[in-house]
Amino acid sequence: MLVPVRRPASGQYDHSWSLTVHTTEIERWRHRVGMALTDWDASREAVELARLGVSELLANVVKHTVNQRCCLRLVRVGGDVVVQVFDESKELPVLRTPEWCAEAGRGLWLLREMADGFGFMPMPFRSGGSCRLGKVVWFACWGAVPEGQGG
Repeated sequence: MLVPVRRPASGQYDHSWSLTVHTTEIERWRHRVGMALTDWDASREAVELARLGVSELLANVVKHTVNQRCCLRLVRVGGDVVVQVFDESKELPVLRTPEWCAEAGRGLWLLREMADGFGFMPMPFRSGGSCRLGKVVWFACWGAVPEGQGG
């Protein structure tokens, strides 16, 4: 479901999507986030980082939640962009130095190293009429959009 973009007087831009993630649709969400940042005139580096980060966070929803429901949110305040994924699992990510020969286990570590900000915390997750303790995982691209640009 696409929630309309809100543009308050403060210059904040906000896209939110409630979705059930399937591995076959992750590229679609990568594309949608990339297009939103492109519409805001974000740098090519910020667009690529956001696409990579969305892939990692949505893949983790598929892998670590029971029903794969989540909310993907893209927020711009001034020139800064934050990508958030809320899900119903209260299990927080565990970041550790990756095993370099392993086939998995380094995505969040790489994202943390590449992004200007990265974090996670417990957060209420609402789905339908229910609310339970879940979490939000986020990353930021500071200065992704030159001040005064993007519409």
